[in-house]
Parts: sequence; C-alpha cells; structure tokens
Amino acid sequence: MTVAAGIDIGSSGVKTAIFRVENNGGENNGGETNGVVTNGGEKPVETLLAGRVDRLLRRNPLTVAKEAYQAVLEAAGLSAGDVHYVASTGEGEMIEFRRGHFYTMTTHARGARYMVAGAEAALDVGALHARAIHMDPRSKVLQYRMTSQCASGSGQFLENIARYLGVTLEEVGPLSLEAENPEKISGICAVLAETDVINFVSRGIPAGNILRGIHESMAGRYIRLLKAAGATGKVAITGGLSRDTGLVGALNRTAADQKMELEITAHPEAIMAGAYGAALWGAFRHEFLARRGSA
Repeated sequence: MTVAAGIDIGSSGVKTAIFRVENNGGENNGGETNGVVTNGGEKPVETLLAGRVDRLLRRNPLTVAKEAYQAVLEAAGLSAGDVHYVASTGEGEMIEFRRGHFYTMTTHARGARYMVAGAEAALDVGALHARAIHMDPRSKVLQYRMTSQCASGSGQFLENIARYLGVTLEEVGPLSLEAENPEKISGICAVLAETDVINFVSRGIPAGNILRGIHESMAGRYIRLLKAAGATGKVAITGGLSRDTGLVGALNRTAADQKMELEITAHPEAIMAGAYGAALWGAFRHEFLARRGSA
C-alpha cells in the first residue's frame, strides 16, 4: 500500500491531492503497470483521500502549495510521515518537500485516464494555453500539439471576455448553450477577438450569441489540435476550462461536423487532473523504487 500526494502549480491556482494505492505493483512480466492490467495481473485500487483547489490571487505559489498540502493532510487524517511520495507538476519544481517532479503532459494524461475510463486523449485547456495529448493505455504520451501563449484560445482570454460582458464564469457555459445565433469571432489573435466583442456589444448583440461564437472559434482550433495529435475515441477535457459546458458542447458539435469520431467529455473534477496524475505517477514510482530496494 502506497500513499502519495500530487501538487500542481498552475498560472492561476494550486491543485493538491492525496491518494492511497493498494496492490500497485508486480514485476515487468505481469501485474499492474501504471493503472493498466498486464498478463493477468490484478488492477490496483486507487482511492482519493483528499483534494482541493486554491486560487493564487497574487500570493506566493510556494506558500500556497505548502498551506494546501497541510490542509489536505488534515482532511485525509494523515501526517507528513504517512506519505510515501510527494510529486509536483506544472510550476512546482521549486517545492522543497517534493520528492519528484513530472511533466504536465504526463500528469494530465494519467489524470485523464483515471477520471474518464478508456480515454485515449486529453485536451488540457489552461489559463494561458491549450494542448491536445494522445496517450496509450499506460498513459504514455504518444503525441501532443499545443497552442501559442498569445492565442485567443485560453482560459485567461475567456475570463477577460466574461468580465467585459458583465457575466460570471459560471454563467458563460449556460448562456452559450442557450444561444441560437453565434457571432463569428476572429480566431487567432486575442486582440482582434476582443475588438470583435467590443463591436458586438456596441451593436447590442446578446452576450449568449457572443459567447457561443467564441466557443465555436475555440472549438475549431482545439479540434485541429486533437486531429494533429492523432486523437481518436474518448477525449477527456482537463484544466480550468473543463467546467465550461458551452465549450464542451461546441467541441462535440465541431467534431461531429468534421466527421471525427470523438467522444469529448469533462469529469466534474477535471480541473484536478494534473494533481491526480502526479500523485498516481508518484505512487507508481515509489513502488518501482521499492521493488529495487532504493525507495
């Protein structure tokens, strides 16, 4: 039995999770390999003990990470000594008490497969960029494609638009889903897209039609990313925009229009994918090291 924690520091928040993993092991010729049964082995039991999301709000990310870790330990009824492995991801390399660090694509792939059984790809949409990740059943990243940081397909861009329209982020998805006449938005440059929005507002265009147009523009770019990465089958949305129902709807409509056989879904806790994946990879690494006597 292994207890492992994952801490994901992003540009706008810190996600922290603790897992207990039982029967996670077996030699290379059988047993469990990173959550996937091989050669008749027994699948491990992966139990989430505690998790939380903390907004940075201009606070020091390392301070927030330390406080969040103590909070999830308390929520799980554990002390630091009960945790076998602490893994970081995202911008968490400077966390002093971490034992290992995993690249973000790796942790989002692992977290996506934990949340959405059978997921073959993940679409990570964060505050500053988006990336499409194609992985195998062991959560190994096969291919990926990523947007540029200055593009208009990011969480920060959508948050700015919502603020300008005078709606909350929680209202964005429902308003978009209810709209019937989406406005065409400039798809690449954030400055041009925001200029479009200003013009639409001055013309009295309803916020829902503007938001649906933005979602369709973003969806078109994301579907191209998924296609370029070789994504097929189930796709799990991760990151901060995973809660945007309007975006999820636009993605599925766009995939259907382009005759792509994709089933795009978002788990309710998909924002935690990086932290979940870091913890699960940490448990796997601890078991790997323990079998070789170096844990």
